[in-house]
Amino acid sequence: MMLNKICYGVLALSLIASVLFPHPIWSWFVLVNVSTFLIYGVDKFAARRNWRRVPEKTLLVFGLVGGWPGGLIAQQLFRHKTQKQPFGRWFMGSVVVNVVILVGVVYGMGYRWG
Repeated sequence: MMLNKICYGVLALSLIASVLFPHPIWSWFVLVNVSTFLIYGVDKFAARRNWRRVPEKTLLVFGLVGGWPGGLIAQQLFRHKTQKQPFGRWFMGSVVVNVVILVGVVYGMGYRWG
């Protein structure tokens, strides 16, 4: 499927581009969230036109690698994938995994809360 290859190509380009910026982690976060937001928009557009869609697995991978905020915003803005189950459960699972990892990294860096 060509659309799926394009999505993963965008993900790879986001990774390569983020390494070239002075703050690669922040750059990755911005790039993957913008990409996720746009891919949700493309998928919603394709759904309305009855065209070939972005696989749900691809949307979930984008959320799992850090694009979940962009996915959440796109879901609400485009009213896309908000009622579909089990997609919603898997997506929220990726959010939980990301938050747990973030808390673990911050805690591991010795950040004091207060």
